[in-house]
Amino acid sequence: MSTFYVTTAIPYVNSDPHIGFALEALIADAIARYRRKQGDAVRSLTGTDDNSIKSVQAAEREGVPVVELVARYADSFYRLGDALDLSVDDFIRTSSDARHRAGVNKLWSACDAAGDIYKGHYRGRYCSGCERFLDDSDLTGGRCSAHETVPEEVEEENWFFRLSRYTEQLLQLVTSRDIQILPESRRNEVLSLLRSGLRDFSISRSAERARGWGLPVPRDPTQVMYVWFDALGNYITALDYATDGPAFQQYWLQSPHRVHIIGKDIIRFHAVYWPAMLLSAGIPLPTAIVTHGFVTIDGRKISKSLGNVIDPFALVDEFGVDTVRYFLLRHIRTTEDGDFTRDRFVLSRNADLSDQLGNLVSRVVAMVHRYLDGRVPTARGGPLTGQARELPSAVEVAMKRFAIHDAIGAIWGLVEAANRYVVETAPWVLAREADGRLEDVLAELCAVIRTVGDCLEPFLPRTSSEILARVGVPGNRVRTGPPLFPKT
Repeated sequence: MSTFYVTTAIPYVNSDPHIGFALEALIADAIARYRRKQGDAVRSLTGTDDNSIKSVQAAEREGVPVVELVARYADSFYRLGDALDLSVDDFIRTSSDARHRAGVNKLWSACDAAGDIYKGHYRGRYCSGCERFLDDSDLTGGRCSAHETVPEEVEEENWFFRLSRYTEQLLQLVTSRDIQILPESRRNEVLSLLRSGLRDFSISRSAERARGWGLPVPRDPTQVMYVWFDALGNYITALDYATDGPAFQQYWLQSPHRVHIIGKDIIRFHAVYWPAMLLSAGIPLPTAIVTHGFVTIDGRKISKSLGNVIDPFALVDEFGVDTVRYFLLRHIRTTEDGDFTRDRFVLSRNADLSDQLGNLVSRVVAMVHRYLDGRVPTARGGPLTGQARELPSAVEVAMKRFAIHDAIGAIWGLVEAANRYVVETAPWVLAREADGRLEDVLAELCAVIRTVGDCLEPFLPRTSSEILARVGVPGNRVRTGPPLFPKT
């Protein structure tokens, strides 16, 4: 048995969650569920990044205390776990979790002891959406390319991290793939950034500009920690890094798999800043950084700041959780952008889930019930046996590449083959014969559906459970029921 640690990024809590973060949470959940199914000891983490200037600004707009606004939206992200059937092991909040405050103080002190923290003066253009200072390359027409807002001119004295010291070491780690960065295009982006040379970056903000919100810098109450230094630490503070606890030992120091699932817009922080901080503190690095694309509408990123969000709670309420899980995990390629429209979403439910999967299960269960007195026959092998036997391996190959869409695509290949087999063999015709072929055909189909149901568990857990309950095992009775996915 191996250990496997998988995390999402922790989102800002200046508004409710949108479908873009739902995608990230589902990718991490599918990976966690799959690794548990393989027998690994898995720990999955998500949470909220509470200490950003964004939250302060949102609270000021609403006229409420920051702590009240942050608690409200953090609760919404917590409830998303139930709505999406996430198998999360831990949820951390950076403003209120004692593990985090103690751990991030320890991380700061470790970097300071390594000689990598110093005080300096900074002037630059700051985007509160990105929570970082921008270079000319980050601007389009004087506006932040990601958020389409004019950055704020900021000048102040801050604490800095000596990032430039780690340029060559990080370049070697990424080049050798000791840190795996997916997809290749993001790895190349990081290599380009490293080859252009790294500059030290500010890791604190004045407490005055932060309105007093944030974690105080050790031994300097006039400053609070920069949100990225603070937030990135959550991946180890949630494991009790502060006390070198058993979870930190098992899932970070000793684990062969330390995997971050993040959006492509924060690759710089996770593939450059975070590894450099860990190198400074003498802590092992993440083994894989899997970068997903954006959920878009008409080619534009869905973003709270752009105001074109889609509410995942509403989608689940209207269509059911596994419809949402299926669309995001199958039709949004794991490491690429994917467009969401209501028409495309409904077509996915009707064509894939209702017509293909749901109809297959309903037809086969109904025919076993009608023609074989409901008893599931024992399969003796047939034309689908080989494909069904190979399916778990095909899913495994895809999941090792973190290509969840390909894993589900392989499952759907067997679903489509089974539907063709129903048409080709016409069991309703065989029922008029007395040569035993009907039982063989239905036994083959039941075995295939069991394989499909089993392989679907990490992706559509409720549907998987229902399929296995309805089809049953040889000798037991099938269980009829309403359509798995009624058409919309």
